[in-house]
Amino acid sequence: MFFRHATLLIPLLIATPVLAQADSAPAEIDTAKLDGDRLTIGVGATIVPSYEGSDNMVLVPMPAATGRVSGFNFTLRGNRAWVDLIPTPGGPGWDFQAGPIVSVNFNRNSRIEDDRVGALGKIPMALEAGGFVGIGRQGVLTSDYDKLTVGVGYLHDVGKVHRSYVLTPSIDYGTPLSRKIFVAINLSADYMGEGYADTYFGVSPAGSVASGLPVFDAGKGWKDWSLGAVAMTSLTGDLTGGLQLVGGVSYRRLLNDAGDSPVTSIAGSPDQWTGILGLAYTF
Repeated sequence: MFFRHATLLIPLLIATPVLAQADSAPAEIDTAKLDGDRLTIGVGATIVPSYEGSDNMVLVPMPAATGRVSGFNFTLRGNRAWVDLIPTPGGPGWDFQAGPIVSVNFNRNSRIEDDRVGALGKIPMALEAGGFVGIGRQGVLTSDYDKLTVGVGYLHDVGKVHRSYVLTPSIDYGTPLSRKIFVAINLSADYMGEGYADTYFGVSPAGSVASGLPVFDAGKGWKDWSLGAVAMTSLTGDLTGGLQLVGGVSYRRLLNDAGDSPVTSIAGSPDQWTGILGLAYTF
């Protein structure tokens, strides 16, 4: 199962009281709810490529949670979790971000739908750890509660699976359209190290004999770029609390050796799609 680019983006932003009036609300949203402690938990049905580079899709469940306690934001999304160790001030303004990331990489560990890639053998799950830094600005275009964030994350294998790293710069923008609807977009790219490229995109002479795929020596470089979008609508209450419906889609294009590898160009496709539909509840 491949979770790295699954798109359950439960937002950290919440609808603005000004826009809430468009829904004929009897009262404005309590600002204490907007800037105080909160927790959102969710689960979604996600359709993802069966491995990185596959053109076969599989359906997998995806848990998620996000929240804030005493100004510290935290998120769990599928196989990845991170914590922002710099407290976020309430209301419009700048938001400096930094903290740890932990991820479990399931790529080519199970449910490999292509027999040729399956013949190369399963790859053990890789435990990856690292960190991120970023800067965001709340109150940019549409209201006091839209937000633009630019950041970069770094993950490195802490075991002996690929013994390498992935570096991910990204740009995120999210905005409430009303007190019940939130939308967000994400643009990101991945740069892979030599070990990552060789483990997931290389084909050894022995692997070529077993699979029928040609020998391929994959090297480090830009692995992909991706663009995703997500929408959340409240089913009960508003975006500050209650049950919400979440849907999203993302497109990712594999580049360079990741796209040229036989596991992608022959057995799969460089065009990678991900979709999700799920429910979330905000306390």
